This record gives sequence, C-alpha cells and structure tokens, in this order.
Amino acid sequence: MVSRPAAAAAPRLGWLDALRGVAALTVAVYHLALPFYWVPHARHLPSYGDEGIFGVLLFFLVSGYIVPASLERRGDVRAFWIGRICRIYPLIIAVVLAGLVLLPRAHSTISDYTFAHPLLSAAAHLTLLQDLLGVSSAINVLWTLSYEMVFYFLVSALFVLGWHRRSTLFALLFAVAALALGSVTAPRLLSTDQASTRGLVLAAVLVFLVALGCILTGSTVLVRAGAVALGLLGLVVVTTNGRNALFGSLMILATMFSGTVVYRAQHRQISRAWAAVSCAVVVLAGFLVGPLYAHGPALGRLLSGTWMGWSFAYVAAWAVFALGLALRHRTFPRVLTWLGGISFSVYLIHEPVIHGMNALLAKHGGVPRTAPGRILLLVAFTAALLLLSQLAYRLLELPGQRLGRRLVRGVGRLDARLDARREAGRSARSGRPAAAGAALPSPREDSADDPDAVAAAGAADGDQERVRLR
Repeated sequence: MVSRPAAAAAPRLGWLDALRGVAALTVAVYHLALPFYWVPHARHLPSYGDEGIFGVLLFFLVSGYIVPASLERRGDVRAFWIGRICRIYPLIIAVVLAGLVLLPRAHSTISDYTFAHPLLSAAAHLTLLQDLLGVSSAINVLWTLSYEMVFYFLVSALFVLGWHRRSTLFALLFAVAALALGSVTAPRLLSTDQASTRGLVLAAVLVFLVALGCILTGSTVLVRAGAVALGLLGLVVVTTNGRNALFGSLMILATMFSGTVVYRAQHRQISRAWAAVSCAVVVLAGFLVGPLYAHGPALGRLLSGTWMGWSFAYVAAWAVFALGLALRHRTFPRVLTWLGGISFSVYLIHEPVIHGMNALLAKHGGVPRTAPGRILLLVAFTAALLLLSQLAYRLLELPGQRLGRRLVRGVGRLDARLDARREAGRSARSGRPAAAGAALPSPREDSADDPDAVAAAGAADGDQERVRLR
C-alpha cells in the first residue's frame, strides 16, 4: 500500500521533503509575481536575488543528494531508468496536453515554438533535452528537466564505468570549468538555424532511443554501452548547446554533483574534510561566475536581472540546503513534508494555473488594484494549485510509480526464466542434470525505482532512510 504524501517523513529525511516544498512554492510564487506589486520595494528583489533561480538550484541540490543513492542502492541501471521514465513522463505529458486543450491560445502556457513546430518539438521533448537542443520548452519550467536528464545520463555512465564514487572530482571539474571557460564558448553551437536544429534533434532522439534500448536488454555489455552513450550525449549538448552562458550549465552540474558529495560525506563514503573543501570551492565559484561574466555572453532568463540575481540566489540555495541538513534529525512540519511529496506536480502545474487565472481575470476586469483583492487572488491561486497538484499526485504520479515497480518485477521474473532456460539447455547438451535455479529477488515495494519512496542505505551505520524524490 502506498503511503499518503501527507504522512510524516522519517525525521532524518523529512528535511529533504521540506526543502522540496519550499523550493516548489518559491518558484510558483515567483512566477505568479502578483503579490510583489503591493509589498514595498519587493519589485526590486530580482536585483538582490532571483527567487526562481534559488528554487531550482535548491531542487538541483536535493536531486544531486539522492538520485545517485537511488541508483547505487539498487545497482541496476535498467531498473533505475524504468523508474525514471514511469515517474517523469506521465505527468509531463498530461500537463502539456491539458495546456493545449484547456487554455485558450491567447492565454496558453504552451510556447509559440511548440505551436509553430509541433513535430520537432514533440521529438525533442521525447528526450527531455529540448532546452539543450535549440528547441523551446513546451512549458517554460521544463528547461530544468533538461539538466536533470543530463545528470541522470552522467550518473548512469559513471556507475557502469565504476567511477560513481568520484563525485568530488566531477563537482570540482565542472566548477573550475565554469570559472575558466564561462565566457569562452558561446551557447547554441550545434543549433544555429532551423536545419541544424532538426539534425541535432534527430541525432539526439536516435542516440537516446538506441541507448535506452540497449539498457533495457539487461545485457551487461549493452547496458554499459547504452549508459556510456547517454553520458556522452548529455556531456556534448550541455557543454556546446546550452540555453544561456556556458557557466550557467556547468555550475548546475557542479551543484548537483556537490549534492552527491554531501551525501557521500554524510555516509562516510568519502573524507568529510575533503568534501567540505570541495563544496566550499563550488559555492565560491557559483558566487563569482555572476560578476565575472556580467558583461560576457547574454545571460537571458537564467540570471533574470543583474549578476547579483544569480550570485546571491546561488549562495542562498546552499545556505537553506545546509540549514536543512543541520536540522535533519528534527521532525519537520507535516505540511512541508506533504508539500515535498507533491512538489513535482506543484512545479509543473503552477504555470498552467497562472495562465488559467489570467484568462479568467481578463473576462472579469483584470487584476485587482487593491491590496486585499490581490491577497485574495494569491490565496485562490495557492488553493487551486495545491488541490490540482494533490489530484495529479494521486491520479498520475502514484500510478506511474506503481507501474514502474510492476515493470521492474516483471523484467526480473523474465530474466530469471531466461536464465533457467539457458541453464537447462547447457545441462541438456552436457548430459548432466540441471541445477536448481535461484530466482532473482523481487524488487521491494519501496524500491529505489520509486523516487517518492527511496530507501537510501547509510554506508557507515547500515540504517535505511526513506525519502520522497522530486
């Protein structure tokens, strides 16, 4: 039986749910923007810190902390990807379709590029790398999923190569590269026009599908080849075809690998002193890249203002993450752990809700001019968003997770039968009796393919921790 998202998370991991809840609401309110109009001086906040960047960087830290632990606990790249696909794609497809069908074109949350190039956009979104392939995301917030996918690609490749414990090295490499190369290589080198964009999307889709096909075979050689191919694909597009300045893409990866460094240090897989030095270097690099390249490549939406928008948001995300880590043994408010459970839905749904509200307001006199009216609007937005997110969690996310677990169990049973048949065939050819085949263990109900119920094994004390993963 799947636990309720409102159930209290284990004290040692409730902090991750709380952080995801804070991050999701921060991004949602930032995009709503309406309440800031009546808070004194709040319209100047982007000059001091970009709240949207703060929220997504906090998400990236949490993902970096737990995603590799999910893969390594199971030790099965195929199960990891079955879980990821069943976890992510159903909700994205549903939200995009709802945006296309339910919202009028004048207030659509779907990008103009998607309407102009539907087939190309659909192909790019199949990989979820669209933002790194020169294709505008169907819904703006999907740009972060492109970087999440690259991280999954790299983590999978490092795991099959046996390099997954070198998180500190990769965090430092990406951070130093951000400082050294941030203004050297311009983004969009591979999709300079529509023709090159189509070629890049086609190549990426082919690599993605063939690599996933190799991984799903379960063959050791093919799984390794497929995972390495995904890793190379991700590394190429993120370093040569990013959405903004190169330092932004590199710092996102440095941040995610630093989240993994924190996990390994906490569980004594690496030296805590070395991990502290690594994280300090990454934080310093993250703060410095803003002013260093303020007059370099076009920063676009990534910075959303002056260099301080990035730099202070970056440090703030780390500070909140560190605070959550320091308080990890405490019990967090149930409302925050519940919000963390539905945070993926909150993140994806909030922009369609905003556009839907704008469509309604356009028919009824526009945005209220008084502070009480805008407060009421904010309350209505929050209530609608949380209700729809809870429904999406129940109707889409949980069924997707259950489907992932069933598929993993089915694949495991199929592997066991095939192994038994091969053993019987070898025994028949050799004339010796067949040995009793040992069935493969069935994946646990709370197995790592379900990112909302990950049991992360502690390397030092062997305890198991449960966490809902975005």
